Amino acid sequence: ILKRGKFTFIIMNLYPYNNGHLMVVPFRHVARMQELTDEELCELGKMTQLCERALTDAYHPDGLNVGMNLGEAAGAGVADHLHIHVVPRWNGDTNFISTIGNTRVIPEKMEEAYKKLKKVFNTYES
Repeated sequence: ILKRGKFTFIIMNLYPYNNGHLMVVPFRHVARMQELTDEELCELGKMTQLCERALTDAYHPDGLNVGMNLGEAAGAGVADHLHIHVVPRWNGDTNFISTIGNTRVIPEKMEEAYKKLKKVFNTYES
């Protein structure tokens, strides 16, 4: 866990689309946004904003993808636990969409990415 809030937390994706792929997850298991309380929804947004800031500070990407897959039909890997993906993107990157055989080449080790991002998150006030 990179950052904990009262209702949500930020983690790295174990199967990243790109270096620094983060997820914002509510502690409470819900499948849809409509199930979140106002407080949970507000913190989910603030933590997503914090991910944008941290990824920009740590990786200097050319852009970011922010989104959710709600339900199995939409591609949700964990259909019963809503989460937001925040993925840094660079001009010309090729890892975002799965390549043949669902293989991605991620040049940065997960441990290195965690250390880099944890250092950045630790500089922000709670």
